[in-house]
Amino acid sequence: MHSPSAAAAVPLTNPATNGTFCPQAQRRFVLIAAILASALGFIDGSILAIATPAIRVNLGASLAEAQWISNAYALTLSALILAGGAAGDRFGLRRAFVAGIALFITASLACALAPNAIVLIAFRAVQGIGAAIMVPGSLAIIAKAYPKKERGRAIGIWAAASALTTALGPVFGGFVLSAFGDGIWRAIFAINLPLGLISIYLLLAKVPADTPTEKRSLDLGGAALATLAFGALAYGLTSMSASGEGHIAGPSIAAGVVLLAVFIVFELRQREPMIDLSLFRVGAFAGANVATFFLYFALSANLFYLPMLLIAGWGLSTAEVGFIFVPLSASIALLSGPVGQLSDRIGPRFPIASGSLIVAFAFAGLALLAHAGIHNFWTGTFPLMALMGLGMALVVSPLSTAIMTAVEDKDTGAASGINNAVSRIGGLIAVAAMGSLAAWVYAHALDGNATPGVPGFGEPATVGLAPAVDAARLAASDAAFAAVSSVTALLCLLAAVIAWTTISGQRLPWPQHAENPQG
Repeated sequence: MHSPSAAAAVPLTNPATNGTFCPQAQRRFVLIAAILASALGFIDGSILAIATPAIRVNLGASLAEAQWISNAYALTLSALILAGGAAGDRFGLRRAFVAGIALFITASLACALAPNAIVLIAFRAVQGIGAAIMVPGSLAIIAKAYPKKERGRAIGIWAAASALTTALGPVFGGFVLSAFGDGIWRAIFAINLPLGLISIYLLLAKVPADTPTEKRSLDLGGAALATLAFGALAYGLTSMSASGEGHIAGPSIAAGVVLLAVFIVFELRQREPMIDLSLFRVGAFAGANVATFFLYFALSANLFYLPMLLIAGWGLSTAEVGFIFVPLSASIALLSGPVGQLSDRIGPRFPIASGSLIVAFAFAGLALLAHAGIHNFWTGTFPLMALMGLGMALVVSPLSTAIMTAVEDKDTGAASGINNAVSRIGGLIAVAAMGSLAAWVYAHALDGNATPGVPGFGEPATVGLAPAVDAARLAASDAAFAAVSSVTALLCLLAAVIAWTTISGQRLPWPQHAENPQG
């Protein structure tokens, strides 16, 4: 759901540039820098999921703190990504892109050195601010550097490389964590420094500066309100899983709802709003975004809590668990092109609805396996993750098509940006809400075994734990994840119904599917 819309071609001033700001000889450096910068965010997000149990052990982090290690980044990224895209238009794509990468790698280094969970959470939020500028800039600068006739191939290379890093990152990270122990999680953040510095060098030394396309307002007021609103909602939902903090959940959620209403009113009165809310009057656009929210809520919840179950509950190695991300990335990389062409021929409704249904079946299967206590990774869990990958591959490209074709051509950039933000907000709320559900089910399932010596959900078994108590802990972990997976399966089913009833099933007059390696 990244969009090249932020890139408007500048007037032709030099035949060597063919209507772009970048001469042909320098374009490969733009592509390499964009691929490396995209890898920073993609690898960070996917490896972090399997590294979370190690981080919890190493830093002594609670479940609520583990949720915020993920959510602090997701909050600032989702709330600020539209303003970050506007920054490229206002200040120039190269300048904004470099600034985003610099902030991201500086925060990454601070994360690698964090002495405790609170410091790590704080710098994860700063990382998200850098990513909010960096993520939209990576695709936009490619679109602005390459002429239209070469743009599709360049974006295809970027998408394939991004999918490859997303798939192989957790596998490599899992082997490293297994080989070197819990403390090596810091290297996950430290590796961002050399990758980011190479990107910055290429952009500053090999790529000319581009001219800002327009003096757009950044709508910092709207960005601040969005951050506060979604932050309060996430804090309230997370508090329900935190021991002793349940009493603040209700007021925090209520404050978040009020701030969200204030944000909507504020945006409606802005001359240049961060989010053009009038687009939601288009039924197909609204329906596609609701389906996006449910799907990425479900995807994020499972990809965050399943590694906890497998590593801390079942006792699998991180090397094995790293492979659960491969089917998703590989399926999207291999099938998005053919599925996009199918969507052009028959319309996006059927691929989105059928793909959502397949994902629902996969998550329902995970719930049944966990509920039955069947701990077969390669013959049970992994095939279901492959089924989920197939379903998401059917969804991703047609969903971008549905978003783009639901609005006028002049609004495609705004529409794509909104959809990108919606997918990330879905992930933010999912990690917060499903953690509370998992903690509640886990505590309820333990009953009399819920003593101070029993680890919480997602924490590895402690040395010397009685076999009967350890068995009860494992059964409670299975029950907690089964609840999470059941809820997400229902949401995917609901996404399929919404897609079928709101999105066009007509053949499109021309191809307009977007490359999107990960949503």
